[in-house]
Amino acid sequence: MILDQLSNAASYEGLLPSFSRAFSWLTTYDTTTPDGRYEIGGPDLVAIVQRYVTAPAAEKKWETHRVHGDIQYIVSGVEEIGYALRESLVVKTPYNPEKDAEFYEAPAGSSSRMKLSEGDFAIFLSRDGHQPGVMIDQPAPIHKVVIKFRL
Repeated sequence: MILDQLSNAASYEGLLPSFSRAFSWLTTYDTTTPDGRYEIGGPDLVAIVQRYVTAPAAEKKWETHRVHGDIQYIVSGVEEIGYALRESLVVKTPYNPEKDAEFYEAPAGSSSRMKLSEGDFAIFLSRDGHQPGVMIDQPAPIHKVVIKFRL
C-alpha cells in the first residue's frame, strides 16, 4: 500500500508500466467528467469516476482484488480507508472473478485507518485489504477516481 499526494506521482510512475499513463490521466482530469467507467489505456487500465456520500465503517465492505490493483484518488471531500493485510482477514464473500473482488468480515486483529482528502491517493495491490468510503465524524460527499490497473 502506498499513500501520497498527486503532486508526488512522478515518484511512482516507474513502478508499473501503466502508472505513467494512469497518473498523467489523473493530473489532467476534468472535474466535470460524469460518473462512470472510462478506458484510459485499454481494458487493463480503467478509470472509474464516483461521487457518493461516506458512511459509517460498519456499512462499508472490506475487499481485495487479484487481477487489478487500485489507485484511489480523492478529487474533493475527505474519507477514511481501512487497511489490513489480506492474510489477516476472514472471507465473507468468496472471490468472484467477474468482479475481481473478494469481501471480508471486519478485521478482528491488526488494521489501520488512513485519512484521504483532496489531492491524496492510495495504491492497493492484491494483498492489501481495504475498506474505502468510511466517514469521518459524519457522512460527507466525496468525488473520487479509482484507477484499475492490471497487476
